[in-house]
Amino acid sequence: MIDFHTHILPNIDDGARSVEETIHLIQEAKQAGFEAIIATSHYMEGYYETDVSGREIWINAIYQKLQEENFAIKLYLGSEIYLSDNIISLLEEGKASTINDTSYTLFEMPLNIEPLNLYHVVYEMMQAKLVPILAHPERYTFVQQDPELIYDLIEKGVLMQANYASILGYYGPKAQVIVKKFLENNMVHFLGSDVHRANTIYPKIPQILEKLTQIVGKEKLEKLTTTNPKLVLKNKRIDMEEPNKIELTLKEKMMMKWKRK
Repeated sequence: MIDFHTHILPNIDDGARSVEETIHLIQEAKQAGFEAIIATSHYMEGYYETDVSGREIWINAIYQKLQEENFAIKLYLGSEIYLSDNIISLLEEGKASTINDTSYTLFEMPLNIEPLNLYHVVYEMMQAKLVPILAHPERYTFVQQDPELIYDLIEKGVLMQANYASILGYYGPKAQVIVKKFLENNMVHFLGSDVHRANTIYPKIPQILEKLTQIVGKEKLEKLTTTNPKLVLKNKRIDMEEPNKIELTLKEKMMMKWKRK
């Protein structure tokens, strides 16, 4: 398995806070069954702005430390880029990075407000021969209320990366319901831990894999956890299955709109 979305690099964003925590996370990943990790630290203008060269220094230093300890796991560099009209220039200027210097680009949106420039940015990325991958679509409140947005984005060529722990309700019951529907309707292409802290996601992976197998089967799970990530790392094309439109029951619609007072 390849962990497609992590925050393991130390002191770059809201993820690992020290080299020791980074090493602990990598050890947890190995124990959970991951053979490789893509380090996708946040890149958010004005907040998290460590450039590619700075991230490469960390990746190389950590990888060397792992080799010295005979710890076999592969590390790759990426970014989780906050949606911005400047995404193309951020990549061109070496501030943010694609996944392993390929055409595949992981981005995220605001959690609670649908961005007005979403389709414009997606179009710009595709015009630049990039393949957009949206991080954790199940976590956005506006997606939970209108999941057809994700269907529409997939139809336009955007790929989707869901978080492993969403299926256990780690991000709340709404994300749990929606991610299951995404999985059942060919609307997930990759899975990532989105790990920030030790003793959180990785220890739950065996339980998560068991639940995911029940939903999509072993063959599809292999595709989401290993086959598709390997194709990305090699900058190869991914075969997308035709997505199905999601239908929410009346009870689910009410649940998605309910707010705690």
